[in-house]
Amino acid sequence: MAEQRPLAVVPALNESATISCVVSELIAMGLTVLVVDDGSTDNTSLAARESGAIVLRLPINLGVGGALRAAFRFAVEHGHTAVVQVDADGQHPAHQIPDLERAAASHDAHLVIGSRYLSLDSTLSPSGSRRLAMRLLSWLASRSIGRHITDSTSGFRLIREPLLSEFAAEFPSYYLGDTYEATVAAARAGYQVIEIPAALRPRRMGASSATSARAIVLIAKVLVITVFRLHPKIRRLVPGRLS
Repeated sequence: MAEQRPLAVVPALNESATISCVVSELIAMGLTVLVVDDGSTDNTSLAARESGAIVLRLPINLGVGGALRAAFRFAVEHGHTAVVQVDADGQHPAHQIPDLERAAASHDAHLVIGSRYLSLDSTLSPSGSRRLAMRLLSWLASRSIGRHITDSTSGFRLIREPLLSEFAAEFPSYYLGDTYEATVAAARAGYQVIEIPAALRPRRMGASSATSARAIVLIAKVLVITVFRLHPKIRRLVPGRLS
């Protein structure tokens, strides 16, 4: 029997301008799409539903980590064994998802990260200060887990069981917790984490919700969390455990 395709999960907050295109690209790749509307005040839910997505609408804004945890719980409760995490702003080309799937299968990986810094085709150009912060986080992530990580803050990633069930039960909800901290927690618990190149695109509309000042504070927070191991303690990987 062919391995089940991952469920595409898309956390979205006021992304009515881009969500239809994102959903349509994912469906064209043969994927079932779950959009988690994280308390939007625009027509994000309606646009996603009309484009063919399953929509889970949260009554209040939980942040991207909270929206993702809701998506992971939905996936586990509905029998999915893997999810692919995709941003709602159009940065993640759907045609690269099979690359994540192949990498997960060939390396028996539980978490596959699409790294913009490993791709020669990436058109994303962060500012100097943002690039420096990302490099610092990736350096610390590499030191913390004992393997080289180039893009610890990438939101383009595939997550498989049994890690998926662990994230459904315990997942950081704040900025960078859903990417950087989740990566460190998974690797420290013995799950296989790998990276592959991913040519991420600039946002189609809008801008990041994290201002420079807020980003500095939150980066400092996750650094403290990592150094003192205050991140969520997920169960260590037991060989042969599927869930």
